[in-house]
Amino acid sequence: MLERTPEMRALARRSRNRRWRGYALSWMMILPAMIFLILFVIYPVFNMGNMSLYRGNATNPYKEFLGLDNYHRLFFVKEDFYNALGNTALYTVGALISVMVFSLLFAQWMYKKRKLNNIAQTVFFTPHLVAGVSAGFIWSWLMSSQSYGLFNSVLTAIGLPEVHWLDSSAMAMPSIIIMNTWKSIGYYALIILSSMKNIPDEIYEAARLDSASSVKTFFKITLPMISPQLFFLLITITTGSFKVFDSVRIMTNGGPGDSTRVLSMYIYDYAFQRNNTLGYACAAGMVMLLIMIIITIIDFAFVEKKVHYQ
Repeated sequence: MLERTPEMRALARRSRNRRWRGYALSWMMILPAMIFLILFVIYPVFNMGNMSLYRGNATNPYKEFLGLDNYHRLFFVKEDFYNALGNTALYTVGALISVMVFSLLFAQWMYKKRKLNNIAQTVFFTPHLVAGVSAGFIWSWLMSSQSYGLFNSVLTAIGLPEVHWLDSSAMAMPSIIIMNTWKSIGYYALIILSSMKNIPDEIYEAARLDSASSVKTFFKITLPMISPQLFFLLITITTGSFKVFDSVRIMTNGGPGDSTRVLSMYIYDYAFQRNNTLGYACAAGMVMLLIMIIITIIDFAFVEKKVHYQ
């Protein structure tokens, strides 16, 4: 075995130093993100799980240790949790279907080269910039059953009966879905549009040479090619729908009755508007987190298999 000369040892030492400096620089680059993740995501989750084992309020959360009693009350004693869970599931399914379908339609419409498209993209994206609280107030005015409600005024003017948009248990949740679809559709449509423009023109040219119809081209070429973006939208819309709060709070405040009381409002109610129920609210929050994790795992386990990665 050859003996390493001092020059060789010095070269190896400098190489190790460069390698460790590279490691240190890499960790320094991701350190701010890791600190943010630990302080505002990981720690709150563990703290919420800990608080779910106690009885208390927002100012004094650690009064009495209850163990799993809050979870027992959540599943087997209080029936209003299942109502909130059902409302959340209804909103999630409705918002997911409406946003995905209309985003695809608008993206397909804006895909063709028209002078109007630049204006249309701006118009569709503008609602996404409106704050959720402001959008809730605007649509509450539009859907109001009072004389100043624009939608009912238009229906009355053309001879149609008024609709109790926010005052009816049957229409309140669809009204909230309509509002949030209006607010989100432009953002997701632009994501889909950008992915559609990345599809090579040669593929569409080959489809035209084979005399493929527009419908067949859309389902056999466009949808498979943009499936990674659609899968991303599936995850983000689903998780975002579980966290809906501001629009429901402004437009219906969970009513009429409890027909629009979703899980986020249910947790807020027990955390801040009732005495000594913060632990119970944290238990509901942990259950909602677990449901979102399970749904995400199912999506990655089954839906992702249908995704076509180029």
